[in-house]
Formats: sequence, C-alpha cells, structure tokens
Amino acid sequence: MSQAPRMPMVFFGHGSPMNALEDSALTRVWRDMGRTLPRPKAILCVSAHWLTRGTAVTSTEAPRTIHDFGAFPQALFDVRYPAPGSPSLAARVADLLAPRQVFADQGQWGLDHGTWSVLVHAYPEASVPVVQLSMDAGIDPAERYAIGQRLAPLREEGVLIVGTGNVVHNLPRMNWSSADAPAYPWAQRFHDYIGDAVRQDRPQAVIDFASQGEDARLSAPTPDHFWPLLYVLGARAAGEPVRMENDFIQHASLGMTSMVFGG
Repeated sequence: MSQAPRMPMVFFGHGSPMNALEDSALTRVWRDMGRTLPRPKAILCVSAHWLTRGTAVTSTEAPRTIHDFGAFPQALFDVRYPAPGSPSLAARVADLLAPRQVFADQGQWGLDHGTWSVLVHAYPEASVPVVQLSMDAGIDPAERYAIGQRLAPLREEGVLIVGTGNVVHNLPRMNWSSADAPAYPWAQRFHDYIGDAVRQDRPQAVIDFASQGEDARLSAPTPDHFWPLLYVLGARAAGEPVRMENDFIQHASLGMTSMVFGG
C-alpha cells in the first residue's frame, strides 16, 4: 500500500489584525497559498497569541472567534471565522504528545486573531476544521521543536500544520508612520540569520536564536511571536524544501515572512 502524501506546512508572518480586513499584496499571497496547497482534512495551528501553563488544545465542535486586541475599528470586532473544530484531532494531538499532559480546552479559548486573521484569506469559506495548540510559556526552545517532531505524523494524515507569528516582532520600535520604512540594521540581520538557517535546513541555529545577542533581544524581545516557527520546524522532514513568501520587514521592525514547507 502506498503511503499517503505528506501535507505541506505553513508559517504565516501575520502582522496586524487589520490584515484580516485588507485586500493587499500581502493578503493576496495568503489567498493564493490556500488555493494552491492541497486541501487539508483539518488544520492544527500554533498561534503566538495562546500562551498557557502547560499545553492545551481546543477540543470543541465549534470554537469561538476571539478578538484578542484593543483599539481597532468595530469592523474588525465584527469578523467571525466559524470554522468547525475537531475533537478527534485534538485527541490525536494528545496521543502523539503523550506522556506530556495536554489539557482539552472546552471553550475557555477558541480561534484567536493569530489564527483567523490569516485563515480568512487562505480558507475564506471556513469549512476546514481548525484546532489550536497552545504554547507552554515555561518550556525552552528545544522542547518546542521536540513537540513539533512528535506532531509530524499528522502530515501523513491530511492535517495542515500551521504556525503564525513573526520572525521579527518589536512593536515599541515600529515606525508607525511608514510601512515601507527601512528595516533597522538589527532587524535585518536577525531576519537574514533565521532565513538562511531555515533555507539551509539548520534547525539548531533557529533553536539557538538567542545566540544572536542584541539582534535577537531586539527582534524578539518577547519571543512568543517567534516560538511558533520552532513547532513548525520540528515537523519538517530532513532536507524538505522551503519557499519564502512576503519576505520583508514592515514598519522597520515587523517581519512579514511566510514560509511554505514541502509541496
């Protein structure tokens, strides 16, 4: 019997929640990715916006749309992404991560904007089941990568593994007046370091991102937006190709790079 084809994976550089409402060169790339990737049976998403003590997974049939942000137009708060959940996928994730305890979230969480702000473009019909996996705030980068390794079998089961965050994410340093402002030198160096490590399939260099000293501290001052990349890299097959999309930095300190692995 032939083995099922391996699903690709995606890391989305998701940026501002306002991207959910915009038709731009950036969001059109996300739309094209959804159209050209094989249609998944389900999506497992690791978002920068769900940090927990321990590991959790959404386990409801109908996860709610979470508007986890502040002062934005009402139109953004009106967005709903009514994708179904998948308790069976949540249970499968728990099995793969055993003996690590995985809490089955029954509605305290749902789909946060790190997930739905990109999926409204990639899968606008909201018909693919979506499950979110939380990030344990108390583990180190190597453990995050190891969790991704444990999740890799999902790719042969038709599940699209997605991470959403940013390689470079320093909101206080952003140049709000211009999206096209030149990247800070430290942001560009860190962006290039991570991009080269991913292209060359050197995951340890990504796990050791803090080795980049001040460049890393400024580019990922709170590394929650960087961490989802580690989960995705863990599920990458050795030598698997990667394609970079939207490979640029906005507002001087917000990396928008998306990565498509395989396919």
